[in-house]
Amino acid sequence: MRKTSLTGPRMESTTRTMVPPPERLGAHVSTQGGPATAPGRGAAIGATAIQLFTKTPNMWREPVVSPEIAAAFLRAREVHPVASAVSHDSYLINLASPDPALRAKSIEAFQGELTRSEALELDGVVSHPGNYIDEHDAGLERNAAGVTAALRAVPGKVMVFLETTAGSGTVLGKTFEELRLLRDLVGEDVRSRVGFCADTCHLYSAGYDLRDDFLGVWEAWDRLIGLEHLRCLHLNDSKTPFNSRKDRHELLGEGSLGPEPFRRIMRDPRFTGIPKILETPKGEDDEVSNDRRMLAMLREFAAAN
Repeated sequence: MRKTSLTGPRMESTTRTMVPPPERLGAHVSTQGGPATAPGRGAAIGATAIQLFTKTPNMWREPVVSPEIAAAFLRAREVHPVASAVSHDSYLINLASPDPALRAKSIEAFQGELTRSEALELDGVVSHPGNYIDEHDAGLERNAAGVTAALRAVPGKVMVFLETTAGSGTVLGKTFEELRLLRDLVGEDVRSRVGFCADTCHLYSAGYDLRDDFLGVWEAWDRLIGLEHLRCLHLNDSKTPFNSRKDRHELLGEGSLGPEPFRRIMRDPRFTGIPKILETPKGEDDEVSNDRRMLAMLREFAAAN
């Protein structure tokens, strides 16, 4: 019988599969001056992942990403490499709205966001599920139908990352059950392009106790949604207490969450390859000092594992 060598190609192949994914850690960065400025701003804070707006978030005006703009952005990513880049959609979009005019405008704007993000070759669009205003279940169905229509209108690889919300008023996305149902209601032909973004501030404010029940929260996520569908993390502390239902971001370790949940996220291998984006307050005098400090803290947490 021929003996199998433990130092041959089979072992080399196994070693290749064990190479850890690249770090994806960064912050939301400005695109003032155009999308091509974003990778450089990411480099200025030491980011390996960035989030950006492809348009002014509080205006309906829909800019077009021309081939020249897209090429400039991709060249900037070559100069300032980031392992992951995502966009965040407009604050005005409400795909769950019962108002036909606003909903139609929101679907059109969401399609525009997907189109720009596809042109820039971004990984996904982070999207708040919106406010149902009238009836909860009807709002879920409207939102899912809007996502479905937009994804069908914009074929490609760019994904939608539905974001967890703090749960104020009639906002959708405050529970894992709602998020799962939203994805299940999206058309089967485009459902594979829908994942989720978990915001630590929003989770804590919505009643998911990352501080005192860290493992329980993520076990519930895995059971109800599936960790395989977690495609982005927003790392934010909270200015308000647990279960406040308020969306108020604070610097990491300086809010009601404290440093421990972020330490555990950085040390948990389940989250290693997931983009982790800061949306914490910028410095008063510049746009880099706080982000640099927060990213250094997170890297210290990871290095101490």
